[in-house]
Amino acid sequence: MQTITGAPAISKGRLWTGRVLSGLVILFLLLDGVMKFMKPAPVIQACSQLGWPDGSIVTLGAILLVCTALYAIPKTSILGAILLTGYFGGAVAVQMRVGNPLLSHTLFPVYMGVVSWLALSLRNPHLHGLLLPSRSPVD
Repeated sequence: MQTITGAPAISKGRLWTGRVLSGLVILFLLLDGVMKFMKPAPVIQACSQLGWPDGSIVTLGAILLVCTALYAIPKTSILGAILLTGYFGGAVAVQMRVGNPLLSHTLFPVYMGVVSWLALSLRNPHLHGLLLPSRSPVD
């Protein structure tokens, strides 16, 4: 079944699963970005352990909030996901550089990237067809 625009129809369950997952990603990233503006002691300490100077914390927060806003807006969500993927890649590089544990710290941005793209593909029928092609029945 296809919609008037030619996009395949999305089931309500898949759409809401994508929305909930996207919402969780967005809430986490908003919290992270806002905390970089508030600069509580744990954020300053964590950033300094990662090698970020105090003056760059707000800039990182602004970049994260802009990318998250683009991801949250349906018309710009794919651009936001692409930009967030770059942000997550930088986070992996920083975690690797300081030697943090692989599964808990270093790969956490990868987990966030996978969930953000999965959520987006569940709520976007065009992207779903590209990232998660349907299986054809076995003859």
